[in-house]
Amino acid sequence: MCFEILSRARAFGGTQLVCRHASRETGTAMRFAAFVPPQAEGGCKVPIVWFLSGLTCTEENFTVKAGAQRIAAELGLMLVAPDTSPRGQGVPDDPEGAYDFGLGAGFYVDATETPWARHYRMKSYVEVELPALVARELPADMDRQGITGHSMGGHGALTIALRAPERFRAVSAFAPIVSPMNCPWGEKALAGYLGPDRVSWRSYDACALIEDGARLPEILVDQGTADTFLTRELKPELLEEACRKAGIALTLRLQEGYDHSYFFIATFIEDHLRWHAARLG
Repeated sequence: MCFEILSRARAFGGTQLVCRHASRETGTAMRFAAFVPPQAEGGCKVPIVWFLSGLTCTEENFTVKAGAQRIAAELGLMLVAPDTSPRGQGVPDDPEGAYDFGLGAGFYVDATETPWARHYRMKSYVEVELPALVARELPADMDRQGITGHSMGGHGALTIALRAPERFRAVSAFAPIVSPMNCPWGEKALAGYLGPDRVSWRSYDACALIEDGARLPEILVDQGTADTFLTRELKPELLEEACRKAGIALTLRLQEGYDHSYFFIATFIEDHLRWHAARLG
């Protein structure tokens, strides 16, 4: 195999893996988690759902907190969760140690600014390198892919799918940053990684991509009404308006009393996986 298996655990008849490999794109060792459902035993290829995590997270958060393996095993879905940034010796971090930039905050972009450009190539890693590795080494049916994510990872899922709609049969998100061009988290990240030219930011903003002509058939979004980041950072109404103008079927569910935590994700992950399974076949 082209990766090292760091851990392997039996779960609901399937296998939960945590893996590490040398990344060409980031120039570092990268980790990812993969749940292989029981339907894949014997070499049968199964649909794959990618989960992109949010700020401060690694591949571990979704793997141990979301409770997704039980329903993925029932539905025969492979789940793959990459890390959120490059890490290791020589990889720069936010000089002030902030949580919303640098390590754990790659924002799924290919940085162009010094010193970030050398390692922070999460767009190419998630869109190209990791899928090629998974297709080669795991029993994933790459003709049946879905993508979802949380917060910063919801931003990643939406923008990756909007840039490559032919690749994904199903797209969803939990409390996504829908327009990083219009919120403090996003403005800091995009300016830092890409520089001051806001035109270059548009391909990393779901609402801007839709305004510029990108289309998906449908999107599912869950958002908690008690999320402390709702009005300042997430702004789902911007995605709602962009989809309305573009004729994209957006199912936006405002979940009363739910916050930004993994308790929120764990509550609704079954709905999302069933949404994906119905569209992946």
